Amino acid sequence: MKSILTGVISAAVLLGALSDVPYVEAAQSGQPARYPKCASGVRYNCVVDGDTLWINGQKVRVADIDAPEISTPKCASELTLGNKATERLIELVNEGPFQLQAWPDRDTDRYGRKLRVLVRDGRSLGDRLVSEGLARTWSGRREPWC
Repeated sequence: MKSILTGVISAAVLLGALSDVPYVEAAQSGQPARYPKCASGVRYNCVVDGDTLWINGQKVRVADIDAPEISTPKCASELTLGNKATERLIELVNEGPFQLQAWPDRDTDRYGRKLRVLVRDGRSLGDRLVSEGLARTWSGRREPWC
């Protein structure tokens, strides 16, 4: 339990230094936040899709990957893969505390989402999605999935 709390506090310190996304409540409670799939209504801690989530009420884009769309897929296979990526991101962020690292030279995307790399034990959670075939490494532009 002490290592989990230490990780959560480390994330809080990192977040304070790198972004406007607060992580204080999780650190104060000693429990990591839980991230279900987002539903309608107020979004606080939840996963939108394979590369977007809400953290303490702030929308965050996983900056180092591109995952298939689930809200506006171009074909059935994109939707299927997008749903798998979403479910896997939910699993990954719920496995324990993670850190948010700023994306070099850019704080937000054109939609106002914070651009962050999710890291646990020195490894990008986005890289895990890529290695599992559920996302691509971000190349600077979206590529078709169909």
